[in-house]
This record gives sequence, structure tokens and C-alpha cells, in this order.
Amino acid sequence: MSYQVLARKYRPKNFETLVGQEHVVRALTHALDTGRLHHAYLFTGTRGVGKTTLSRILAKSLNCTGPDGTGGITAQPCGQCEACRAIDAGRFVDYIEMDAASNRGVDEMAQLLEQAVYAPSNARFKVYMIDEVHMLTNHAFNAMLKTLEEPPEHVKFILATTDPQKIPVTVLSRCLQFNLKQMPPGHIVGHLENILGQEGVSFEQPALRLLAQGAHGSMRDALSLTDQAIAYAAGAVTLDAVQGMLGALDQSYLVRLLDALAQENGADLLAVADEMASRSLSYNGALQDLGTLLHRIALAQSVPNAVPQDLPELSDIQRLAAAFDPQEVQLFYQIAVHGRNEIGLAPDEYAGFTMTLLRMLAFRPGQGGAERIAAPVAVAAPRTQAPAARAAAAAAAAPAPGPAAQAPAAPPQRPAAPPPAPNPAPAMNSARAAINAALEAARAASGQRVAPKRPGADAAPAAPPAAPAAPARPIQVAPSGQPDGGAPSAPPAAAAQGTQGARPGAAPPPWSGGQQPQAMARPQAQARQQEDNSDEPPSWVTEFSDDTAVASEAAAVAAPVSAPPAARAPGRPPHEYVITPVPALDWDGNWPALAAGLPLRGVSQQLALQTELVDCHADAASAVFKLRVPVDTLRASGNSEKLQAALQEVFAGKRITVETEIGPVWYTASAEAKAAREERQRLAESIVAGDPFVQDLERSFGAFVVPGSVRPPV
Repeated sequence: MSYQVLARKYRPKNFETLVGQEHVVRALTHALDTGRLHHAYLFTGTRGVGKTTLSRILAKSLNCTGPDGTGGITAQPCGQCEACRAIDAGRFVDYIEMDAASNRGVDEMAQLLEQAVYAPSNARFKVYMIDEVHMLTNHAFNAMLKTLEEPPEHVKFILATTDPQKIPVTVLSRCLQFNLKQMPPGHIVGHLENILGQEGVSFEQPALRLLAQGAHGSMRDALSLTDQAIAYAAGAVTLDAVQGMLGALDQSYLVRLLDALAQENGADLLAVADEMASRSLSYNGALQDLGTLLHRIALAQSVPNAVPQDLPELSDIQRLAAAFDPQEVQLFYQIAVHGRNEIGLAPDEYAGFTMTLLRMLAFRPGQGGAERIAAPVAVAAPRTQAPAARAAAAAAAAPAPGPAAQAPAAPPQRPAAPPPAPNPAPAMNSARAAINAALEAARAASGQRVAPKRPGADAAPAAPPAAPAAPARPIQVAPSGQPDGGAPSAPPAAAAQGTQGARPGAAPPPWSGGQQPQAMARPQAQARQQEDNSDEPPSWVTEFSDDTAVASEAAAVAAPVSAPPAARAPGRPPHEYVITPVPALDWDGNWPALAAGLPLRGVSQQLALQTELVDCHADAASAVFKLRVPVDTLRASGNSEKLQAALQEVFAGKRITVETEIGPVWYTASAEAKAAREERQRLAESIVAGDPFVQDLERSFGAFVVPGSVRPPV
């Protein structure tokens, strides 16, 4: 007799011997005991979880007659009657198993349905089992819908599939659906122990657990792997044999990796990785097994009873659970999972694996190498060097001393603040320290530089520059204690500098008579507060600003402060705008209105909107438009010809000619549109300002309308 594989030899014959599908067994058993039998069943699940086995057991339960031939429908088929033995042998004529992958067309389905109307030959029910039913075509599904919904009383349908998502909902709604679960490793190990005990094959418990893990929830895969292990090990299922057969990684490598990680020994980490490379072990599988080992270590730390007690590496798991903190284990697990996802992006598997290990070493909380490497940099560039850098930058930015430098009334320098205590935070690297030192120098220079002298100001000391704040208007205040006009008043610029740039220890200005005006108290208080915070970086500067920010700030320090040029007053039009009608064209002469309505786009449209009509001559056959253009660019690229063509369409009865010249323009369509927008804006602002509710808010709460926030309706 030929050898029969374990998956077929030990296929369950009844519900009691079925492993891992208790929820399905319970529902079917109750239905069979109470006689509440559905006409269609759908079993879904991955490969090797018992779909076909359940179908055969259900068919035996429906057709079993008992050992004496007088039995009925039962949840415990006898296995001795003709129906039970024929179904187990695969020769029962009223139990039809059809593979939908090879019989997927509408013709095969029509043939099956034609036979379904006939009564069973020697059974209680005719059972049709359609495996991989999702492979049927849409026409085949539609052909079976009516029969599946109302089949003959003697017909039962059992459908099985690994992909229920591909089955139409019209079929799903006509069936009782049972989802078969994947087998847990514990169930697989127990079933393998039972089978190997019956076969008389010696085995090791860790080997069976490794086979269960390799089966990935499929009992048939586990039995097939067991057959292979028995043949590989010559009759004994051992751990070494199973590891060699599956190419599984020895857990000792992973334990050694974690030991080296606990000792922060990078050389040992790379030594283990090199040893794995010499044996051609899979680094992808190593990261997967490392994640499993870290998961068990986390369980040992949080829920010790959840760790299986039959693991061969149980003692190592408990030891490593005590060596690592829980947060370290969680971090290592995350790095291992991400490293496995990124190993395909690495230059090679060895580089991806070793970089993952080095990442664990570098990112270990409080133990990584980044802090140790950055420590010498912190000693080399402490923050106590900042005052010297400030002084050097200020000396470099200050102009050459002149007569004003020897004036006795020069304001005294603010005493330097004591050096701050060393920062206990983790030190920055050299580039970061250099950037911060340059920023400190720039801040000091911006607070200590001297403004350039004005012509004719040799007799007065140069006032310090304004603090970096919002520009304030010059305040004209009568000198305290002096009559108006008694002393020459300072220019507005000098007054503004004296108001904003006064230092806490500076002497009062000569025009104040020893007292500072009340109106200048607030700006000086703000200036003192800003200078007190001069050691703090501006709001737009962070500790990690790049060199661009340093360069721009240094350039702002060295650049002299100059007043912005005065805006040139707009010119006045040389003449009033007069609209002269052109009777020969039957046109009122309003060029802005005509230009705004021309069907033009792009630059040619801008040419029409920004030109001014100088003159228009027309006779019975032609008309000449003389236009003034502000810039010559508008006339380029045939724009004048496009404007002439648009005018030709408007005045179709005349031959239109456009002549252009360069010059200032005043009365254009663009100018009229701008004037209209400004008038609407002015009207809208006046309406808001005159609104009683707005005025009440201004009086009661000191509110004000934000400039530019009023928008007129379009």
C-alpha cells in the first residue's frame, strides 16, 4: 500500500476531532440537533484551516443512517454506515465536489443546476460542494441565484472560498456565512504531538513550536512541514533538523545581539552580524525573529504569565527582561520593525541590518553615543565666550573715532553683565556652537554699534541707534522750564534717536533741563526693557538658525542707518479731460469706456487700458486714432495691430488706423478704474466710520477699525 500523507491520513472525521474551529462547530451542531437546517452554507478562511473537512463532516451528518441503518440527521455521524464510509472514501454519488477554478463558466453552472432537480439516488440529501467559489464568472453567479435562493428540498449547497470579497453580495445574502480562523500555534503543537505519538515518531517540543510558527496558522501546512521534517531527520523531529530544514535563525544569535546591546558593545554587534553573514542567514528573517524576541521580553516585563513556559530561550528572555528598561524594549522593537521595512531600500541586506543595530545602540535612552561624542565640543565652545565675541563684533562694526569721540558728554557704556553659568544641557556639535557664537556677536554688535555721524554734528556726541522696535513718530515737545524758542530745538531725527536709544545710565539731553518730558517716559521704558533683553535672541532667531541668518544679521549690523528717500509727489495733468465726440464714427469720444470694452486679452488689453487718446480724425471712409503709450514695451509683439483689429471690429464701416507715441498719460481706462475703486473704498470707510455701533465700540472700549480691513462690495 502506498504511503498516505499526514494531512490526508489524519483528516478529522467528525466535529469532535476538528481542531481550532469551535465557533463553527458549535453553530452547526446546534443547527443539526434542532433541525434548523439552512439550504446554503459559505465557509471562508485561508488555506488549510478546514473548509473542505467541515463540508464533508456536514454532508455525513445530513446523510448518516447509523450503524443499523435507521438513524437520522445527527451531529455525531457514525462513520460506519454506507454514506459515511463512501463520503470518507470520496465515492458517494450524492456528494458532488466541484472545483470552481476549472468549472467557472455559465455552461458548467447550467449543467449542475439541471442535475440538481433530480432526487438523490441513495441518500437523504444531494449535497453540492463548490470549492473556490469566488473564481466563478459573473454570469455563472447570476445563473445560480434563483436556484440558490429556492433550491429543491433535497438539495444543499456548501460554498468554500479563500477570498469572500470577490463574491457578489447577492450570493452572500442567500447563504449562512462562517469565517474559519487561523490555527493558533498552541493548537497546532497539540495536534502534532497527537499525530506523532500515533505514528511513533520521536520529537522535541521546541521543534514542534518552530513548525507551528512556520505554518502561519494553516494546519495542512503544519502537517506537510512535519512530513518533510520526518524525512529530513530520518525519523526524528529535532530542533536542529527543523532549523536546518526551514533555514530558521538560531535564537542564540539574537540573544547575543541583545547582550551586546545591553553592554553597549558595538564591536560585538558587528561580530555577530558578520558571523550570520558567513552562514548565509537571512537578515530580513533575523529582524522578524528579533521583533518576536523583543515582544516576548516586553511580555516578560509586563505580563510574565503570558510568556510560554516551554520556550527553549525562556531563561534568556527573563534575564534580558531584567537587563533592559521597558521603554528601551519598546524603542528597540520599533526600530526593528522599521528596519525590516527599510531593508529593501538599503544598499544591501548587511548594511540595512547593521544600521538597524547601530541605530538601537545610538538611540538607547540616556546611553547613546551622540552625547558622548558631543561632550568635547561643549568644553571647546562654552557660552561664556559670548561677551568676548560681542565686544569684538562691536569694535569691528563701529566707525573710526572722530572729534565727537572725545566729547565729555558721551553717554557711559552699560556695564557688562556677569558671564552666565555653563549650560548643563547636552552640548551642541561644533557647527551649531559656531552658529550660536556668531549670533551672540551679532546681537552684541546690534546693541552697541554707533550710528554714523551727520554732517555738521562734530560738536555733539553721536546718539546711539534706535532699539529694534516699531518705528515711532518724532514727538515735538516744548523744553521743560524754558520759554518757547529759547533754545534751538533738535531735528526730528535726533529727537527720535534720543527717545528710543537712551540707555539706563545716559545723561538727560540738554534741552530737557534736567527733566524728561512725560510723553517720552513710555518710549524710554520700552527701550530699557529691550536693552535688558538684549542677550535674548530675536523672535525670528532660534538656537539652530543656519548660516544665512547669521550672515544677514551681520550685514544688518555693518550697514549704516540711512533715512528712506522721500516719495516723489505725483505730477498734475497738464490739461483738463475733455470728451470730444466724433460724429463721423457715431462715437461719443469716451476713449476709456471704449478701451475697457474691447475684446482683448493679455498685453494687448493692457495697451488699450493704459493708453490715452490724443486725437481722432475721421472722414467718410477712414479714421485715425492717435494714442499716447506710457512705455514702449506695450507696443511690442504686434500689440498695436491687435488693438487696431479690435477697433476695426467696433467701427466696421471705416478703415481704422492706430498711431502711437511715447509719453506720459493721464486719462486712461486704467486710471478711471483706479479712481472708481478709490472712491468706493472711501465711501465704504466713511460708512463704517459713521456707523453708530462702531462709534459706540470706539467710545466704550477704545476700539478702532484696523486700517485696510474695510473692503467695499464688488
